[in-house]
Amino acid sequence: MQETAQREALPRSRHAHRTPERRGNTLLRHVVIATVIGFVVVIATYQIEPFRNYQLATIGAYLCVLPGLILLTGFNGQISLGHGALMAAGAYTVVLTPSLPFLVSVLAGVLVAMVLGAVIGVAAARLHGPYLAGATLAVAVSVPALTTTFDGVFGGDAGLTFSPPPAPASLGAYFPYERWQAWLTLLGAAVVMLLLANLVRSRFGRTLRAVRDDEVAASLAGIHVGRVRVLAFVLSAAGAGLGGAMFALLAQSVSPGAYGLTLSLNLMLAIVLGGLGSLRGAVWGAIVLVALQPLADWVTSWAPGTEQRLEGTLPLAIFGLALIVVMTTAPGGLDALVTRLNPLRKGRS
Repeated sequence: MQETAQREALPRSRHAHRTPERRGNTLLRHVVIATVIGFVVVIATYQIEPFRNYQLATIGAYLCVLPGLILLTGFNGQISLGHGALMAAGAYTVVLTPSLPFLVSVLAGVLVAMVLGAVIGVAAARLHGPYLAGATLAVAVSVPALTTTFDGVFGGDAGLTFSPPPAPASLGAYFPYERWQAWLTLLGAAVVMLLLANLVRSRFGRTLRAVRDDEVAASLAGIHVGRVRVLAFVLSAAGAGLGGAMFALLAQSVSPGAYGLTLSLNLMLAIVLGGLGSLRGAVWGAIVLVALQPLADWVTSWAPGTEQRLEGTLPLAIFGLALIVVMTTAPGGLDALVTRLNPLRKGRS
């Protein structure tokens, strides 16, 4: 009887010893993957034209925001339609602090977005489903009203211009600025993806999923549900603040129209289309968002004279059609579809 108990305890003991090793291997694997991808992307930026580098930089800016939104919605079950406002917080902070070094301004923008995310998270901790969506929707629509009310600070509807830092002189006098933008935004995206990829595999990641699956059971297990929901909102807001700062770098200006309700809806649609079950869905969602406008321009080129009538509506129509097709053929999003077509990627996240 004693020998049987020892044999049963042996696998558990081995499992306990292997757990820290697996976590270390996961971190190392993510760092290696990020390094290899970063090396390939840097080489690619030398091979493509400036406009393609700008598109790549835009993908990087979206990749600062979307992983955090997937963490909030896909891993914790909270719906946010106000991430455009959190991005505006990061963007306006960078533009309003021109005397600070750019990195310090970006960190300040992330901090401001986190504080705003904490306020929203505390207010929404007891809300669920459409009530939570409605509360965050109110935040999204308040951005234009706030900038109009305090137009002396925020520049009103016209917004504010911004002189971003130039590329380092060590890169050469004729170094393309679009390539430098791509490097900065993709570096920010790499940091966000690396941190969150390890976070979702940690104990806190399991706690997020436990709260998402059954709040009552999680509470009975000793998890402080409200605290977890607020922390998820704060982490997601940090990525949104960083993304807003990167968009200010790309546009060299900031205005309330760029961070309104349409942006928040597009972000939510992008993660649903890309896939809520994995952070990789953020990559597909960012690519789709960047490819949306060129695709709309290509469609209107087949019907000359319709550009003005379809401006602003055709991209949304294409987005909605793509969403219907993907949700019908692959309910898990584009990432689930790619995983299904490539068995080598099954089981990874």
